[in-house]
Amino acid sequence: MTLNALLMLALLYTITLVKALIIPLVLAAFIGLALNPIVARGTRHHIPRWLGASVLMLSLIAAIGAGISALTQPAMGWLHGAPSTIRSFVPKLEHFMRPLEAAGRATQTLVNGHAARPDATQATSDVAINIWDVLANAPKVLAAVLTVVLLVYFFLVYGDLILRRLVEIAPSFGYKRHAVSIVRGIQSEVSRYILTTLVINASLGLVTAGMLTLLGMPDPLLWGTVAMFANFIPYVGAIVTTTTLLFVGMLHFNELTTALLPALCFACITAVEGNLISPMILGRRMRVSPIAILVWLLIWGWLWGVPGALLAVPMLTSAKLIAERVRGWEWFARMVQR
Repeated sequence: MTLNALLMLALLYTITLVKALIIPLVLAAFIGLALNPIVARGTRHHIPRWLGASVLMLSLIAAIGAGISALTQPAMGWLHGAPSTIRSFVPKLEHFMRPLEAAGRATQTLVNGHAARPDATQATSDVAINIWDVLANAPKVLAAVLTVVLLVYFFLVYGDLILRRLVEIAPSFGYKRHAVSIVRGIQSEVSRYILTTLVINASLGLVTAGMLTLLGMPDPLLWGTVAMFANFIPYVGAIVTTTTLLFVGMLHFNELTTALLPALCFACITAVEGNLISPMILGRRMRVSPIAILVWLLIWGWLWGVPGALLAVPMLTSAKLIAERVRGWEWFARMVQR
C-alpha cells in the first residue's frame, strides 16, 4: 500500500509537470475519436483515409476560424471595457438594491423606532488588464493549436494502422479477436459519447443565443458560445454561465425583473437539459455519479487548471466505458456509475 501510494503521488506529480505535453495529446485523442466514424464511413465509399481526413480537417478549421472571427470583436470589446464596466456596475447594483434597502430601513424603523443611517460607502478598485500578457502567450497558444491539429490529422489517417500493429503483437488468434473486439467497442462507445455530448452542448449554446436575442441582450452569440463550452463542466459550468448572464443583464437593463430574466431563463434551459434531455439521449450506461464528477473535477482542475476542468468529465466517462470492457477493472466502472 505504501508503494502504491508513492507511485500514485509520483504519477500525479509527473502529470502536473508535463501537462503542456499531455493536454494537447488528450484533446487530440478525443477529437480524433469523435471524427473517426466520419472518416471510416468515407472509406466504405472508397474515399482514401488521407483524403477524407484532409477535407474534414480543412472544413473544421474553416468553421472554427469563422466562429473565432465572429466572436473576436465582441470578446475584445468586453475585455477592453472591463475596468469601466466594473466601475459602472457598482452604481447599477446600488440602484437595484435601493428598494430592498428602503424596505429594510422601514422594517428597522418599525422595530427600533428610529431609522438606520445609510452606510457611507465607497470602494471601487480599478482593474487593469494587460494586453501584453495576452500577446506574450500567443506563440504558446498557436504552437499548442498546431500540435493538436497535426495530432488529430495523424490519428485519423494512421489510427487503424496502429490498431492493426497492436493486434499483430497478440500471441494467438483468440487474443487477436478479443483485442479487436475490446478496442472496437471502446472506440465506438467513446466516439458516440463525445459526439453526443458535443451536439447537446452546441444545441444548448444555440438555444441560449436565441433566447438572449429575443430578450435583447448584447452579443448573444458570444454568451451562447460561453454556455456551450461551460456545459462541458457539469454543475460548475451552469453556475458560472448563470452568474455571467446575471452580471451582463444587470449592466444592460435598468429594471430588476428584466435584468434577472436572462439568467432565470438560462437556469430553466440548463435544468431541462441536465435532468431530462442528456439522461434520455446518453442513456444509463454513460451516466456518472455526481460525487465522482465533483471529485474528478476537483482533481483535474487542481492538476491542469481550466483545461483539466473541461476535459475531466469526458476523461471520466471514457475511463468508465473502458473499465467496463477490461478484465479486472469492472470495480472502477461500478464505483463511478450513477
